[in-house]
Amino acid sequence: MDAVAPPSTAQDWTPDEARLSCWLARTIPGFRGPIDLRRISGGQSNPTFRLSATGIELVLRSKPAGHTLPSAHAVDREFRVLEALRSTGVPVPYVRALCRDESVIGTVFYVMDFVPGRVFWDPRLPDLSPVERAAIFDSMNDTIARIHSVDIAAVGLADYGRPGAYAERQVARWSKQYRAAETVPIPEMDWLIDWLPRNLPPEDATRLVHGDYRLDNVLIHPTEPRVVAVLDWELSTLGSPIADFAYHAMSWRLAPDLFRGLAGVDLRDTGIPGEADYLAQYLRRTGQPQCDDWDFYLVLSMFRIASIMQGIARRSLDGTASNHDAAAIGAKARPIAEIAVALARGTGRT
Repeated sequence: MDAVAPPSTAQDWTPDEARLSCWLARTIPGFRGPIDLRRISGGQSNPTFRLSATGIELVLRSKPAGHTLPSAHAVDREFRVLEALRSTGVPVPYVRALCRDESVIGTVFYVMDFVPGRVFWDPRLPDLSPVERAAIFDSMNDTIARIHSVDIAAVGLADYGRPGAYAERQVARWSKQYRAAETVPIPEMDWLIDWLPRNLPPEDATRLVHGDYRLDNVLIHPTEPRVVAVLDWELSTLGSPIADFAYHAMSWRLAPDLFRGLAGVDLRDTGIPGEADYLAQYLRRTGQPQCDDWDFYLVLSMFRIASIMQGIARRSLDGTASNHDAAAIGAKARPIAEIAVALARGTGRT
Protein backbone atom coordinates (compact mmCIF):
# COMPACT_ATOMS: atom_id res chain seq x y z
CA MET A 1 0.00 0.00 0.00
CA ASP A 2 1.41 3.40 -0.93
CA ALA A 3 1.76 5.90 1.87
CA VAL A 4 -0.83 8.65 2.14
CA ALA A 5 0.69 12.13 2.30
CA PRO A 6 -1.05 14.49 4.75
CA PRO A 7 -2.83 17.38 3.02
CA SER A 8 -1.49 20.91 3.31
CA THR A 9 -4.64 22.13 5.06
CA ALA A 10 -6.61 20.44 7.83
CA GLN A 11 -9.95 22.25 7.89
CA ASP A 12 -11.71 19.97 5.39
CA TRP A 13 -9.52 16.89 5.65
CA THR A 14 -11.28 13.52 5.74
CA PRO A 15 -9.55 10.12 6.01
CA ASP A 16 -9.55 7.90 2.93
CA GLU A 17 -12.56 5.64 3.55
CA ALA A 18 -11.36 2.71 1.41
CA ARG A 19 -8.01 2.47 3.17
CA LEU A 20 -9.63 2.95 6.56
CA SER A 21 -12.26 0.28 5.89
CA CYS A 22 -9.56 -2.23 4.95
CA TRP A 23 -7.63 -1.50 8.15
CA LEU A 24 -10.75 -1.84 10.30
CA ALA A 25 -11.62 -5.17 8.67
CA ARG A 26 -8.11 -6.47 9.46
CA THR A 27 -8.10 -5.11 13.01
CA ILE A 28 -11.57 -5.41 14.55
CA PRO A 29 -13.04 -8.94 14.65
CA GLY A 30 -16.33 -9.16 12.77
CA PHE A 31 -16.09 -5.70 11.26
CA ARG A 32 -17.86 -5.32 7.93
CA GLY A 33 -18.06 -2.28 5.67
CA PRO A 34 -18.96 -0.18 3.90
CA ILE A 35 -18.46 2.73 6.26
CA ASP A 36 -20.09 6.12 6.60
CA LEU A 37 -17.66 8.73 7.97
CA ARG A 38 -18.91 12.07 9.25
CA ARG A 39 -16.88 14.76 10.97
CA ILE A 40 -18.05 15.67 14.47
CA SER A 41 -18.26 19.45 14.67
CA GLY A 42 -16.67 21.51 17.40
CA GLY A 43 -13.24 21.30 18.95
CA GLN A 44 -9.94 22.80 17.89
CA SER A 45 -7.52 19.98 18.35
CA ASN A 46 -7.69 16.37 17.17
CA PRO A 47 -9.99 15.80 14.18
CA THR A 48 -12.85 13.55 15.29
CA PHE A 49 -15.25 11.53 13.12
CA ARG A 50 -18.31 9.40 13.72
CA LEU A 51 -17.89 6.12 11.87
CA SER A 52 -20.91 3.96 11.06
CA ALA A 53 -20.69 0.47 9.61
CA THR A 54 -22.74 -2.73 9.63
CA GLY A 55 -23.96 -3.21 13.20
CA ILE A 56 -21.39 -0.90 14.80
CA GLU A 57 -20.99 2.78 15.70
CA LEU A 58 -17.46 4.03 16.32
CA VAL A 59 -15.59 7.29 16.79
CA LEU A 60 -12.22 7.95 15.12
CA ARG A 61 -9.74 10.39 16.68
CA SER A 62 -6.61 11.40 14.77
CA LYS A 63 -3.71 13.77 14.99
CA PRO A 64 -4.21 16.82 12.74
CA ALA A 65 -2.65 16.64 9.31
CA GLY A 66 0.45 18.71 8.73
CA HIS A 67 2.85 20.35 11.20
CA THR A 68 1.97 20.32 14.91
CA LEU A 69 3.72 21.70 17.97
CA PRO A 70 6.05 19.41 19.96
CA SER A 71 4.21 16.95 22.28
CA ALA A 72 0.77 18.15 21.10
CA HIS A 73 -2.11 15.98 19.83
CA ALA A 74 -0.89 12.76 21.48
CA VAL A 75 -3.71 10.43 20.46
CA ASP A 76 -1.60 7.42 21.42
CA ARG A 77 -1.59 8.70 25.00
CA GLU A 78 -5.36 9.18 24.81
CA PHE A 79 -5.71 5.58 23.75
CA ARG A 80 -3.49 4.31 26.56
CA VAL A 81 -5.29 6.16 29.35
CA LEU A 82 -8.76 5.23 28.06
CA GLU A 83 -7.72 1.59 27.92
CA ALA A 84 -6.29 1.76 31.46
CA LEU A 85 -9.47 3.35 32.88
CA ARG A 86 -11.72 0.68 31.41
CA SER A 87 -12.11 -1.16 34.73
CA THR A 88 -12.34 1.87 37.02
CA GLY A 89 -15.31 3.98 38.09
CA VAL A 90 -14.32 6.76 35.67
CA PRO A 91 -16.81 6.86 32.77
CA VAL A 92 -14.87 6.57 29.49
CA PRO A 93 -15.61 5.14 26.02
CA TYR A 94 -14.45 1.61 25.21
CA VAL A 95 -11.40 1.84 22.93
CA ARG A 96 -10.98 -0.70 20.11
CA ALA A 97 -7.63 -0.16 18.37
CA LEU A 98 -4.75 2.27 17.85
CA CYS A 99 -3.04 2.76 14.47
CA ARG A 100 0.46 4.26 14.46
CA ASP A 101 0.96 3.40 10.78
CA GLU A 102 0.60 6.76 9.02
CA SER A 103 0.36 5.03 5.64
CA VAL A 104 -3.28 4.13 6.40
CA ILE A 105 -4.86 7.60 6.49
CA GLY A 106 -1.83 9.91 6.66
CA THR A 107 -1.66 10.34 10.43
CA VAL A 108 -1.89 8.43 13.73
CA PHE A 109 -5.41 7.59 14.93
CA TYR A 110 -7.50 5.33 17.15
CA VAL A 111 -11.09 4.13 17.19
CA MET A 112 -13.46 3.76 20.14
CA ASP A 113 -17.10 2.91 20.67
CA PHE A 114 -19.63 5.68 20.10
CA VAL A 115 -21.31 6.73 23.36
CA PRO A 116 -24.75 8.34 23.00
CA GLY A 117 -24.94 11.57 24.91
CA ARG A 118 -25.33 15.32 24.91
CA VAL A 119 -22.55 17.91 24.63
CA PHE A 120 -23.18 21.28 26.29
CA TRP A 121 -20.96 24.21 25.38
CA ASP A 122 -22.51 26.89 27.57
CA PRO A 123 -21.96 26.24 31.32
CA ARG A 124 -25.01 28.35 32.08
CA LEU A 125 -27.07 25.46 30.64
CA PRO A 126 -29.85 27.86 29.61
CA ASP A 127 -32.29 25.19 28.37
CA LEU A 128 -32.26 23.11 31.55
CA SER A 129 -34.04 23.40 34.88
CA PRO A 130 -32.26 24.37 38.12
CA VAL A 131 -32.55 20.76 39.32
CA GLU A 132 -30.92 19.45 36.14
CA ARG A 133 -28.14 22.06 36.30
CA ALA A 134 -27.38 21.20 39.91
CA ALA A 135 -27.24 17.48 39.10
CA ILE A 136 -24.90 17.98 36.11
CA PHE A 137 -22.47 20.12 38.09
CA ASP A 138 -22.57 17.59 40.94
CA SER A 139 -21.86 14.77 38.49
CA MET A 140 -18.95 16.68 36.93
CA ASN A 141 -17.54 17.32 40.38
CA ASP A 142 -17.89 13.65 41.33
CA THR A 143 -16.31 12.51 38.04
CA ILE A 144 -13.17 14.62 38.34
CA ALA A 145 -12.84 13.47 41.97
CA ARG A 146 -12.97 9.88 40.67
CA ILE A 147 -10.22 10.63 38.14
CA HIS A 148 -8.01 12.03 40.88
CA SER A 149 -8.69 9.00 43.09
CA VAL A 150 -7.55 6.37 40.55
CA ASP A 151 -4.84 4.02 41.82
CA ILE A 152 -2.33 4.73 39.06
CA ALA A 153 -0.15 1.73 39.88
CA ALA A 154 -3.09 -0.68 39.86
CA VAL A 155 -4.19 0.40 36.36
CA GLY A 156 -0.71 0.43 34.86
CA LEU A 157 -0.21 4.19 34.72
CA ALA A 158 2.58 4.61 37.27
CA ASP A 159 4.92 5.64 34.43
CA TYR A 160 2.36 7.79 32.61
CA GLY A 161 4.18 10.97 33.63
CA ARG A 162 6.99 12.23 35.81
CA PRO A 163 6.20 12.51 39.54
CA GLY A 164 6.85 15.80 41.31
CA ALA A 165 7.51 19.38 40.21
CA TYR A 166 4.23 19.43 38.28
CA ALA A 167 3.55 23.17 38.52
CA GLU A 168 7.15 23.96 37.60
CA ARG A 169 7.01 21.66 34.58
CA GLN A 170 3.65 23.07 33.49
CA VAL A 171 5.00 26.61 33.59
CA ALA A 172 8.03 25.53 31.54
CA ARG A 173 5.96 23.51 29.07
CA TRP A 174 3.36 26.15 28.32
CA SER A 175 5.96 28.90 28.20
CA LYS A 176 7.78 26.88 25.56
CA GLN A 177 4.56 26.12 23.67
CA TYR A 178 3.60 29.78 23.74
CA ARG A 179 6.99 30.87 22.43
CA ALA A 180 6.81 28.24 19.67
CA ALA A 181 3.40 29.55 18.59
CA GLU A 182 4.00 33.29 19.16
CA THR A 183 2.71 35.48 16.34
CA VAL A 184 2.51 38.99 17.81
CA PRO A 185 3.87 40.21 21.18
CA ILE A 186 1.52 39.84 24.17
CA PRO A 187 3.09 41.77 27.09
CA GLU A 188 0.83 40.06 29.64
CA MET A 189 2.11 36.64 28.60
CA ASP A 190 5.69 37.88 28.99
CA TRP A 191 4.79 39.12 32.49
CA LEU A 192 3.27 35.75 33.44
CA ILE A 193 6.27 33.85 32.09
CA ASP A 194 8.36 35.88 34.56
CA TRP A 195 5.91 35.78 37.51
CA LEU A 196 4.84 32.13 37.56
CA PRO A 197 8.22 30.44 38.19
CA ARG A 198 8.95 32.87 41.04
CA ASN A 199 5.71 31.98 42.85
CA LEU A 200 5.52 28.19 42.65
CA PRO A 201 3.53 26.61 45.53
CA PRO A 202 4.68 23.64 47.65
CA GLU A 203 4.48 20.21 46.02
CA ASP A 204 1.05 18.55 45.74
CA ALA A 205 0.18 14.85 45.56
CA THR A 206 0.82 13.03 42.28
CA ARG A 207 -2.36 11.74 40.66
CA LEU A 208 -3.80 11.05 37.23
CA VAL A 209 -4.94 14.40 35.82
CA HIS A 210 -7.10 14.97 32.74
CA GLY A 211 -5.52 18.27 31.75
CA ASP A 212 -8.54 19.70 29.92
CA TYR A 213 -11.55 18.79 32.05
CA ARG A 214 -14.53 21.03 31.35
CA LEU A 215 -18.21 20.81 30.46
CA ASP A 216 -17.74 20.47 26.70
CA ASN A 217 -15.25 17.62 27.18
CA VAL A 218 -17.78 15.36 28.88
CA LEU A 219 -20.84 13.62 27.50
CA ILE A 220 -24.08 13.97 29.43
CA HIS A 221 -26.60 11.13 29.34
CA PRO A 222 -29.20 11.60 26.56
CA THR A 223 -32.04 12.11 29.03
CA GLU A 224 -30.52 12.13 32.53
CA PRO A 225 -28.39 14.88 34.13
CA ARG A 226 -25.19 12.85 34.65
CA VAL A 227 -21.82 12.33 33.00
CA VAL A 228 -21.58 9.15 30.90
CA ALA A 229 -18.15 9.67 29.31
CA VAL A 230 -15.08 11.87 29.73
CA LEU A 231 -13.47 12.75 26.39
CA ASP A 232 -10.35 14.48 25.03
CA TRP A 233 -7.55 13.00 27.15
CA GLU A 234 -4.66 14.23 25.00
CA LEU A 235 -3.29 16.48 27.78
CA SER A 236 -3.62 13.87 30.51
CA THR A 237 -0.58 12.95 32.60
CA LEU A 238 0.48 12.44 36.22
CA GLY A 239 0.40 15.64 38.18
CA SER A 240 -1.28 17.89 40.71
CA PRO A 241 -4.98 17.19 41.22
CA ILE A 242 -5.67 20.69 42.56
CA ALA A 243 -4.07 22.23 39.46
CA ASP A 244 -6.28 20.02 37.30
CA PHE A 245 -9.36 21.02 39.27
CA ALA A 246 -8.44 24.72 39.05
CA TYR A 247 -8.31 24.44 35.27
CA HIS A 248 -11.83 23.00 35.38
CA ALA A 249 -13.04 25.69 37.81
CA MET A 250 -11.57 28.49 35.70
CA SER A 251 -15.07 28.82 34.18
CA TRP A 252 -16.15 30.89 37.19
CA ARG A 253 -13.47 33.50 36.35
CA LEU A 254 -14.08 33.92 32.60
CA ALA A 255 -17.05 35.66 30.97
CA PRO A 256 -19.44 33.70 28.71
CA ASP A 257 -18.36 35.57 25.58
CA LEU A 258 -14.66 35.08 26.33
CA PHE A 259 -14.40 31.36 26.96
CA ARG A 260 -17.77 29.80 27.77
CA GLY A 261 -17.49 30.95 31.37
CA LEU A 262 -19.67 32.04 34.27
CA ALA A 263 -18.01 35.30 35.36
CA GLY A 264 -20.59 38.05 35.87
CA VAL A 265 -23.54 35.62 35.81
CA ASP A 266 -26.06 35.86 38.68
CA LEU A 267 -26.14 32.24 39.85
CA ARG A 268 -28.94 32.69 42.37
CA ASP A 269 -31.80 30.23 41.75
CA THR A 270 -29.98 28.69 38.75
CA GLY A 271 -28.93 25.47 40.45
CA ILE A 272 -25.30 26.23 39.51
CA PRO A 273 -23.04 26.32 42.58
CA GLY A 274 -20.67 29.17 43.29
CA GLU A 275 -16.95 28.65 42.90
CA ALA A 276 -16.25 28.38 46.65
CA ASP A 277 -18.99 25.78 47.19
CA TYR A 278 -17.89 23.79 44.16
CA LEU A 279 -14.29 23.75 45.40
CA ALA A 280 -15.37 22.74 48.92
CA GLN A 281 -17.43 19.88 47.48
CA TYR A 282 -14.42 18.60 45.55
CA LEU A 283 -12.11 18.85 48.56
CA ARG A 284 -14.58 16.83 50.66
CA ARG A 285 -14.81 14.13 47.99
CA THR A 286 -11.05 13.77 47.62
CA GLY A 287 -10.19 14.22 51.30
CA GLN A 288 -7.85 17.11 50.58
CA PRO A 289 -7.22 19.95 53.03
CA GLN A 290 -8.05 23.56 52.30
CA CYS A 291 -6.16 24.89 49.28
CA ASP A 292 -3.99 27.87 50.24
CA ASP A 293 -2.65 28.43 46.73
CA TRP A 294 -5.96 28.45 44.84
CA ASP A 295 -5.35 31.79 43.11
CA PHE A 296 -1.92 30.66 41.85
CA TYR A 297 -3.45 27.56 40.27
CA LEU A 298 -6.14 29.69 38.62
CA VAL A 299 -3.46 32.01 37.20
CA LEU A 300 -1.54 28.97 35.92
CA SER A 301 -4.75 27.64 34.35
CA MET A 302 -5.40 30.90 32.53
CA PHE A 303 -1.81 30.99 31.32
CA ARG A 304 -2.23 27.47 29.96
CA ILE A 305 -5.45 28.20 28.09
CA ALA A 306 -3.96 31.40 26.67
CA SER A 307 -0.96 29.38 25.45
CA ILE A 308 -3.28 26.80 23.91
CA MET A 309 -5.24 29.55 22.17
CA GLN A 310 -2.01 31.01 20.85
CA GLY A 311 -1.28 27.58 19.39
CA ILE A 312 -4.68 27.65 17.72
CA ALA A 313 -3.88 31.07 16.29
CA ARG A 314 -0.61 29.73 14.91
CA ARG A 315 -2.32 26.72 13.31
CA SER A 316 -4.82 29.09 11.72
CA LEU A 317 -2.00 31.04 10.10
CA ASP A 318 -0.30 27.82 9.02
CA GLY A 319 -3.51 26.41 7.54
CA THR A 320 -3.55 23.34 9.83
CA ALA A 321 -6.34 24.33 12.24
CA SER A 322 -9.18 21.82 12.56
CA ASN A 323 -11.88 24.49 12.90
CA HIS A 324 -12.81 27.48 10.73
CA ASP A 325 -13.16 29.68 13.85
CA ALA A 326 -9.55 29.13 14.89
CA ALA A 327 -8.39 32.70 14.21
CA ALA A 328 -11.17 34.24 16.33
CA ILE A 329 -10.54 31.82 19.17
CA GLY A 330 -6.80 32.37 19.03
CA ALA A 331 -7.35 36.12 19.39
CA LYS A 332 -8.69 35.55 22.92
CA ALA A 333 -5.26 34.65 24.26
CA ARG A 334 -4.48 38.24 25.23
CA PRO A 335 -7.70 39.10 27.13
CA ILE A 336 -7.38 35.87 29.12
CA ALA A 337 -3.77 36.75 29.91
CA GLU A 338 -4.93 40.18 31.09
CA ILE A 339 -7.34 38.54 33.58
CA ALA A 340 -4.56 36.25 34.79
CA VAL A 341 -2.20 39.18 35.38
CA ALA A 342 -4.87 41.06 37.38
CA LEU A 343 -5.50 37.97 39.54
CA ALA A 344 -1.76 37.41 40.07
CA ARG A 345 -1.22 41.00 41.14
CA GLY A 346 -4.15 40.67 43.53
CA THR A 347 -2.34 37.90 45.43
CA GLY A 348 0.24 40.41 46.63
CA ARG A 349 3.06 38.20 45.38
CA THR A 350 5.73 40.01 43.39
